[in-house]
Amino acid sequence: MAEPLHILVTGGAGQVGLELAAAAWPDHVRLHLPTREQLDVADASAVAALFAATPFAAVINSGAYTAVDTAETEIAAAFAANAMGPALLAEATRRAGIPLIQVSTDYVFDGSADRPYVETDAVSPLGVYGASKLAGELAVRSGNPRSVVLRTAWVISRHRANFLKTMLRLAADRPEVRVVDDQHGCPTGAADIAEALRTITLRMMADPDAPAGLYHFVNAGDTTWAGLAREVFARSAFRGGPSARVEGITTADYPTPAQRPANSRLSTHRIAADYGVAARPWQTAVSDIVDALSKQEISK
Repeated sequence: MAEPLHILVTGGAGQVGLELAAAAWPDHVRLHLPTREQLDVADASAVAALFAATPFAAVINSGAYTAVDTAETEIAAAFAANAMGPALLAEATRRAGIPLIQVSTDYVFDGSADRPYVETDAVSPLGVYGASKLAGELAVRSGNPRSVVLRTAWVISRHRANFLKTMLRLAADRPEVRVVDDQHGCPTGAADIAEALRTITLRMMADPDAPAGLYHFVNAGDTTWAGLAREVFARSAFRGGPSARVEGITTADYPTPAQRPANSRLSTHRIAADYGVAARPWQTAVSDIVDALSKQEISK
């Protein structure tokens, strides 16, 4: 039997972390999934102690400070989690000679492009959250040459708080919801992100010459937030769940402390070419999530 391979997954209680825990890993892989309370990645001594105690073969950093609006005033907290933490993990993984896979975001772009963003496009974050994630990207890429930064967007799942679950909750109480209809992006299932991360991580552990650098991964196709809401309600209604009418509004009609990119579409050609990761349609991911939530409700 093969020797166990230990993989550290930060953000173990988050949407992606929970899906990584549920993914189909080889029998000899052991995931370590500390929550934010169990491991503060911005604490150098805590990171050092963890690496001293366990011979990790790879690290997936899926943990982050993701409160986009609150980050505008909690600048230090955002940069601690999203920049200092990745910097410490880059240093620790480089010293250990192991790969680091960092999850990042579409918020590193300003959304002004009229096409899906590719990895070589210029970055220009609009707010603190995007700036902190960009700083984390730079720390990882400069700190460990055996690293992958995987940008994704519009994450949805059956876990934790996210747009899809918020829409279903609102539909249970009201006949109509008003949703922004002029921001375009690619809804992406956390389970699909986890599968992409699993593929990259296993390849990087097995092959020291595996491709490194920047990659984008989202589900195929794009829509607006209002379009996503309509799809969620259509799938839910088909299963006898909550549904509501959707009134499309403009970004200006729904002001927020942090500015959002008007275009969050990401091209996935590079990850398909280098890692063979194919993105399934976002509608299929929505259907799977709504189905899972419906079964959870029935089983209560």
